[in-house]
Amino acid sequence: MQVSLQRRIEAPHTASHEGVNVKQHVKIAAVVAAVGMALVGCTTANQAPSTGSEAPGDGTAEVQSLGRVEIIAPANPGSGWDQTARALSGTLESTELASAVTVTNVPGASGTVALAQMAGNPGRDGVLMASGLAMMSGVLTNDTGVSLDDITPIARLIGEAEVIVVPAESEFETIDDLLAAIAEDPAGVPIAGGSAGSADHVFLGLLAEAYDIDPSALNYVPYSGGGEATTALLGNQVSAGISGIGEFRQQIETGELRGLLLSTAEPIEGLDIPTVTDIDQPDLEFANWRSIMAPGGIDDSLRQQYVDVITEAAASDAWAEQLETNDWDDLFLAGDEFGDWLTSENERVEGVLSQLGLVVQ
Repeated sequence: MQVSLQRRIEAPHTASHEGVNVKQHVKIAAVVAAVGMALVGCTTANQAPSTGSEAPGDGTAEVQSLGRVEIIAPANPGSGWDQTARALSGTLESTELASAVTVTNVPGASGTVALAQMAGNPGRDGVLMASGLAMMSGVLTNDTGVSLDDITPIARLIGEAEVIVVPAESEFETIDDLLAAIAEDPAGVPIAGGSAGSADHVFLGLLAEAYDIDPSALNYVPYSGGGEATTALLGNQVSAGISGIGEFRQQIETGELRGLLLSTAEPIEGLDIPTVTDIDQPDLEFANWRSIMAPGGIDDSLRQQYVDVITEAAASDAWAEQLETNDWDDLFLAGDEFGDWLTSENERVEGVLSQLGLVVQ
C-alpha cells in the first residue's frame, strides 16, 4: 500500500514525532478511572446544529461551519500531535469554519490513553482527536482493548518522509551496501532510530522485508529523540540512523551525515538522496502520517459535516501557511477514501510489527 506524498513545501522543520513505548500496557478500565473520562465533562451547549452539508464544490450548498469544538491532542504540548491539533485549531478559527476551538492534551501510551477516552464516549459531537501512525502502532503493540475501529475516520492531514543516513566517513556508499552488511551480520550493524514500533522502526522493517532480511534480526537501537540519535551517529556509536527528514536535515546539508535513502517516490528539493523509486521499490513509499478522527457512533450527517469542514480547511491559505511553517507534507485524504486507506495501512503496519516481534498476541 503506497502513501502518496502529494505536496512538499520546504521550510525550517519544527514538528516532533511521537514515540511508541512497547513496554507500556494500557488497561482500559484503569485508564478510564484514572483520567476521569475527561471527555464526559466536555460541553457542547454552544455546538452548532449538526445537520450536515452537501460536499464542498458541488455547487448545491456551502459548507456548514461548526460551533464550539474540542480537539484532543493525544500527547504532551510541543509534540507532533499537539502541533497538528493546534495548527488545525487556528485554521478552523481563522477561516470561520468553527466559532471556537480548544485543544486538550491527553498524553500517554502512544496516544492510546486518549483513544480509550474517545472510544468510551460514542456518539458525542463537538469533539475531534488527532491521530496517526504512532497511535496505530501503539494499538498493535500495547494491550489497549480498543482500536481505531472504535472511532470514526475523518481525514488524513499531513506526514513526514523518512531518511536513512550514515556518518560522512562511513564505508557504506549506498543503501545496497548497508543492507548487504546487515544481511551478512545483522548484529554487527547497529541502526539508531526512534522508539521501538515507531515510524522509523516500521519503515526499516519494511525495507528489511523487501531485501529478504528477517526484520526481527535487525540491531535496532531506539532513542527518545532525533538529537540523541544524531549524537550517536556523529560519535560513531552506531553504523546508520533512520528518522524523519527534519531530524537529520541540518547535518545532511552541512555534510556531517550522508543520506542513503528517502522513503519518498519522488526526489526532495535540496536533498541529493536516492528515493524508493531509484532502488526499484516503489511499494516502500512511506510517511509518518497524522490524521483527525471523531468518536464512533456519530450519525452520518455529523460525520459528513466534519469531512466537509476539514476538507474546506485543508484547501485554505491558512492551512497552506501551516504546512510551510512546519515543513509538513500535504497528505490530505478524507471520508471513505481515508477509511479504506486506513484499513490497508493497518494491515501493512501490523504485518511488519509482527515480523519485528512487537505485536501483542
